[in-house]
Amino acid sequence: MTNDLLSLLRAELATLESATEILQHSYELCKKIGIKEQPTFDEMDRFEAFTSRFARLSDILIQKMCRLIDQIDLEDGGSVRDRINRAEKKGLIESADVFTQIRIVRNDIAHEYHTEALHDIYRKALELAPHLFDSEKRIKEYCKRYYS
Repeated sequence: MTNDLLSLLRAELATLESATEILQHSYELCKKIGIKEQPTFDEMDRFEAFTSRFARLSDILIQKMCRLIDQIDLEDGGSVRDRINRAEKKGLIESADVFTQIRIVRNDIAHEYHTEALHDIYRKALELAPHLFDSEKRIKEYCKRYYS
């Protein structure tokens, strides 16, 4: 393992922690609002920020952290699904099935524009966000255990 990868890992861990804190803030606000049939514009703005932050953190976890850990551990690249499965085996995530759902919601966030579908996206993101928070803790523990 090179010093360059360890330096990159430290930087990415800091990014991960910051993104998690920001998502937790939005999550708490949106959890209090709840899913409403007719949200106010302010409530919709809060949910838009929340889902954007949800998508960002899921990308950081899957696309950056899991990929970097695979690289450090000398694992093959493969597909996103391969990366998710390896993350489950390493204990970085609790469930590959849940993270597959997270990936689907992330894609829905990026591509859905129908107001009716947004309520479902908001509900799913609220349900799945705690798994992102759990994974952040697991990744930090894994990195401390194996790379410190």
